[in-house]
Amino acid sequence: MPSRRTLTLAGVGTLAGLFSGLFGIGGGIVLVPLLILVLRFGEREATGTSLAAIVLIAAVAAGVQGLYGNVRLVEATLVGVPAVGGVLAGTWLQQRVPTRAISLLFAALLVASAVELVLG
Repeated sequence: MPSRRTLTLAGVGTLAGLFSGLFGIGGGIVLVPLLILVLRFGEREATGTSLAAIVLIAAVAAGVQGLYGNVRLVEATLVGVPAVGGVLAGTWLQQRVPTRAISLLFAALLVASAVELVLG
C-alpha cells in the first residue's frame, strides 16, 4: 500500500500535469508552491524537484499538443535553446541569493501575473 506521502506526491503531480496541459504551466506556478506548502520541501529542493518532474510533464504535454497540431517546432527551438542559458544563470543565482529573497520574488511574480490576468 502506498504511503500517504507517496499519494500526496502523486496528487501534486496530477495537479501539475492538469495545469500544464490546460494552461501550459505547472512547475513554478503549481508544483513548487504545493511541494513547499503541502509536503514541506525547502524552496531549493522544491525548485529542483519541480524541474526534474517537468521534464516528464513537458515531454508528454508537448507530444499531445503536437498531435493536435499546436506545436511550432522552429519557434519552440528558438525559445528553448536560449532558455538553457537562462536556466544555468538562474540556477547559479538561486544558489547565491537568500531563500527568503527568492520567496518574496516568487510571490511578487505570482501577484503580478494574477493582476495581469485579471486586468488584461
